[in-house]
Amino acid sequence: MSDRSERSGVSVREVMDQDLAAIHAIYSHHVRHGLGSFEEVPPTLEEMTRRCAGTREAGLPYLVATLDDAVVGYAYAGFFRPRSAFRFCLEDSVYVSHEAHGRGVGSALLGELLTRCEAGPWRQMTALIGDSGNAGSIALHQRFGFTHQGVIEACGFKFGRWVDTVIMQRALNEGSDSLPDA
Repeated sequence: MSDRSERSGVSVREVMDQDLAAIHAIYSHHVRHGLGSFEEVPPTLEEMTRRCAGTREAGLPYLVATLDDAVVGYAYAGFFRPRSAFRFCLEDSVYVSHEAHGRGVGSALLGELLTRCEAGPWRQMTALIGDSGNAGSIALHQRFGFTHQGVIEACGFKFGRWVDTVIMQRALNEGSDSLPDA
C-alpha cells in the first residue's frame, strides 16, 4: 500500500461477498451520473455478483478499498479482449464512491491492483477511460506510469452527447522486452 493511502486511512483487500451491495451502489452511481462507464442502465446486484465471480474464477484480482470499515471503492483487472493472443494484456477498472473522491482511494486501489497483476504472468495493462475530460482518472493513471496511446473520438453517446475513450497503457513485469513463459 502506498504512503498516501496509509496516511489517508484507506485499506485495500480482496473482495468478499458481503462487499457486493456496496460495489453495486458505487457502480450504479457512476452509471447514472458519470461517463466512466458507458452503461446507461445500472446492472442488477445479481449481474454485478456474476461479473465479480467471473473475474475471480479467471484468477484475476478484484479488490475493495475501505475507509472506517466502509467500502469506498473497488478495482479489478479483466482481460483486454477474449481472444487467446490477448492473454498477457489486461485492462483495469477503478471506481471510487463520490463521497470519497480526493482521499487517496483511487491511488490505493490502482497501486495494489498493479502489484497483484505484476505477480502474475501478464505483460501489459490498459486503461480505457470514458470521456477525454475525465482529468481525475487520466491523472491517476499517469501517476502510475501509464502513457497516453490515443483517443477514440465520439465512440459513445451518453447524457445527450458524444463521448470519447482515452486509451492509456503501462507495461507489467518485463513488458515486451522478453517473451512470456510457455
